Amino acid sequence: MLKTIDMKTPLLAVAGILGLSLTAHAGHTNSVLEAELDGRQEVASDVRNRRIVGDPNGKGEAYVFGIDGDEFTLCYVLTVEKIELVPVGPVGEGMAAHIHEGAFGENGPIVAVLAGPEDGNAADCLTEGETGKFPTGEFGIVDRILDNPEDFYINVHNVEYPAGAIRGQLSDQGDDDDSSDDDSSDDDSRDD
Repeated sequence: MLKTIDMKTPLLAVAGILGLSLTAHAGHTNSVLEAELDGRQEVASDVRNRRIVGDPNGKGEAYVFGIDGDEFTLCYVLTVEKIELVPVGPVGEGMAAHIHEGAFGENGPIVAVLAGPEDGNAADCLTEGETGKFPTGEFGIVDRILDNPEDFYINVHNVEYPAGAIRGQLSDQGDDDDSSDDDSSDDDSRDD
C-alpha cells in the first residue's frame, strides 16, 4: 500500500525544530547540499540495461549540511513520496536510506547510513566514529561529502525496489544561483 504525503510539511517542520533555514549559507558557514530524488535516476547493475530500474512514480528531496565548528558531523532532512513505505529493515526486507559515493549515472559504495523514511520523512545528525553510521570508517568523509557533493548520491531502498526506489545526486544549493535570471542584467555586454 502506498502512502502519499505532502513533502513540504514535514520538511518545514523538521527545519523549524532544528532552527534551520533551507537557503544556502544563511547564517551558516557550511554549504547546504540538496538532492532531488526520483526513480528514473536509479542505475541498473548492468549498465547495458536502459530500462527504468527504480520506482517510476517515486519522488523525494533531501538537504544535507554540516555543523558550524564541527567538521565531523553531517546532518540531513529527507522526505519521500509515491513509494512503498514500510518499516525500517535490512536492504531487501525493509526501508533503508544511504549516501553512496558515485557520480551521476554510476553506482557506488555506501559511505553513510541514513534513517529510513518509513513514514515519508527522516532527519538526523551523524558523527564520524558513531557506530554503524559511516561504514567505511574513513576519517574526513564528512568534509569530502560537503566539499565534493557531485561525487555522492542519496539512495532510498524498500522491499519493492531493494536496489533502490529513488535516487538523487547531491549538489550545492549555491550552484543553482544563476545571474542570467536577473532581469537587471546588462545585455549590451554580450555584443560580439
